[in-house]
Amino acid sequence: MQDLKTKIFLDSADPQETFEVFNLLGFLDGQTTNPTLISKNPEIQKRLQKGEKLKKEEVYNFYKSVIEQITKIIPDGLISIEVYADKNTPAEEMVNQAMQMKDWAKNSYIKLPATKEGIKTAIKLVKRGVNVNMTLCFSQEQAAAVHCALNNIVQKEWQVLISPFIGRLDDRGVNGMDLIKNILKMYKDNDSKVKVLAASIRNIDHLLYSIHLECPILTSPFKVLKEWAQLNLILPDENYKYHKEKELSPIPYQELDLHKNWEEFNIYHELTDIGLEKFANDWNNLIES
Repeated sequence: MQDLKTKIFLDSADPQETFEVFNLLGFLDGQTTNPTLISKNPEIQKRLQKGEKLKKEEVYNFYKSVIEQITKIIPDGLISIEVYADKNTPAEEMVNQAMQMKDWAKNSYIKLPATKEGIKTAIKLVKRGVNVNMTLCFSQEQAAAVHCALNNIVQKEWQVLISPFIGRLDDRGVNGMDLIKNILKMYKDNDSKVKVLAASIRNIDHLLYSIHLECPILTSPFKVLKEWAQLNLILPDENYKYHKEKELSPIPYQELDLHKNWEEFNIYHELTDIGLEKFANDWNNLIES
């Protein structure tokens, strides 16, 4: 779409949805996947309903096959593939996984948590030329730390993405769109090479406001992209307002010093740990003990 400044990704691990969205929109710039989405894949669900579990190697092979199917549909798409990690997973283990996963797609992005170990992993991968997507971001300080750790070692355009989660903040009565807005402002003011990917989109309002903010990328579930297609891919005008703004508590903008060492920022966030635990549990539930 000529007037669209935001790349549109599908948040799914079902290649059938990739196919349908590509046909509905007429384009698709990429796709994000994670362990929970893999556990929801229809083929996996059939096996689980029969009481079957998979060996660890089978789960990885299945994940790889899903990525390969997606890349056949969108060969030039930017594809995010998430490492297995809980809050205790060390950087070296994530690096080892990443080095295997990076070759699953031509334009692969390795998803890593916005934690200390996740950022340590990202530093090692970015230096090796691997693309990364820092996920489960819930605070401006996490985004500041990612910038400070990676901005000066980025080797190419669009090498580093960060995924702030909107919906999970909204669930707590906090305006998740403010987080997107604040990180975009901070990165613009500091000439950051890190690209913001609006994630945890729950509705058409999230999608349209992300486009209004000219967020570089958004990732959306199938049902929201289908609704957007039914609305003839409408675009927000310059006066577009986020409809839930008055119902949710605002997130104030923080004036942060982006010349500090990344480890000086407080990057702990409860929702990051909760998200990691859910991803790990959904992954582990697929594997026979």
